[in-house]
Amino acid sequence: MMKGLRSVGLIAAAGLAFSSTTAFADELRIVSWGGAYQKGQSIGIFQPAAKAMGITVKEDTYGGISDVKLMVKSGADKFDIFSSGAGSCASGAAEGVLEKLDYSIIDVSDHLPGMYSDYCAGADIFSVVAAWNTETYGDNGPRTWADFYDVEKFPGTRAMRNKVDAQLETALLADGVPMDQIYEVLNSEAGIERALDKIRTIKPHIAVWWSSGAQHAQLMKDGEVDMTTGWNGRFDVAKDDGAKVAYDWRTGIMDWEGYGIPKGAKNKDLAMKYIAEMMKPEYMAEFAKYITYGPTNGKVYELGLMEESRAKMMPSHPDNAKHQLTLSTEWYSKWRTIAAEMYTEMMTE
Repeated sequence: MMKGLRSVGLIAAAGLAFSSTTAFADELRIVSWGGAYQKGQSIGIFQPAAKAMGITVKEDTYGGISDVKLMVKSGADKFDIFSSGAGSCASGAAEGVLEKLDYSIIDVSDHLPGMYSDYCAGADIFSVVAAWNTETYGDNGPRTWADFYDVEKFPGTRAMRNKVDAQLETALLADGVPMDQIYEVLNSEAGIERALDKIRTIKPHIAVWWSSGAQHAQLMKDGEVDMTTGWNGRFDVAKDDGAKVAYDWRTGIMDWEGYGIPKGAKNKDLAMKYIAEMMKPEYMAEFAKYITYGPTNGKVYELGLMEESRAKMMPSHPDNAKHQLTLSTEWYSKWRTIAAEMYTEMMTE
C-alpha cells in the first residue's frame, strides 16, 4: 500500500507561500494545520491522491475557518480546498462562504453515520482530550473534566485553546451537566455564559491560550504546562517523540475533520474530484499510520486495512468512543459565531 511516500510529506511543515493568482487547470492549493497532522495528510493522502490523478497539489497552513470567511468576503483567491473541523465547517456553511459539495461525484456511501455534511466531506475522526504531564502527576492525572477544573486536587498550570471549538463543552461537563444535555444547555446565551463562568474559575491558572495542535504538543514536550486541552493524535505523536504526556478517553469530545471548498473557488470542479479521490479507504488507512485519527470510511475496518492494535488507538474504536461526547455540528452552525465572540471577550477581560 503506497510505498515510498514518506519523502513527499515534508512540504506540509514548510508552509508554501501561495500567490493570489488562480492556480493552473491541473493544479490545486490546499491548506491545513501544519505539524505532525499535516505531515500525515501529505504523506498519506494529499500527495498520493494528487499523483493518482496526475495533478499538482501545493500545500500551505492557515488559521482556520476565519481565514476562509475573510478570503471569500474580500474576493481573494488563495486556496481551493481547506481542511476543517466539523463545527467550524458548519459555521462557514451557515455564513454562506462555502460551496455545496456534489455527492454524485464524492462517494460517502461507506462513511460512518454523521461523518460528513453538505459542505464538508469527513476525512478523519479525532478527539479533544485533557492531557497531563506525567512528570507532574505520574499516572494519576486529571481523568475527567471535573479533575481538569479542580485546582485544589490538581494544582498546576493549564492551557486551553484560543478558539471556542470544544472548549465550552469541557466546562459544562466539569460543571456536572450530563453528556446528553450539553447542547441543550448551550442552546442559549445564558448557557454559554454558564460555561464561560466555569472557565473563569480556572482562568488564573491558564498559562497559555494555544492556537495550534503543533503548539499544544510542544507545550507538553517542553513541560511548559501541567495539563492542557488538545487533540489526541498530537499528544500521541509527542509521546512517541519523548514527551511525558498521557490522557484518558473519558475526557474525549469526538469530532471529525473534513475538506471543504471556499465559495466561488475557480477550480471548484477539479477540487470536487480531488476530494472524491481522497475519500478512498486506502488513503485514510495510510494516514492513520502517522497519527492516531480514525478513518471516516468504514471500509478501512471492513477490508482490514488497519492492524487491530492500531485500530484500538483510534478515537472511534468502540472501546474508546463509548466514553465520549460527540460534537454537535448543528449547534456550531447556529451558535459558533456568537459563542466565539463571547469566548474571546472572556479570554481578554
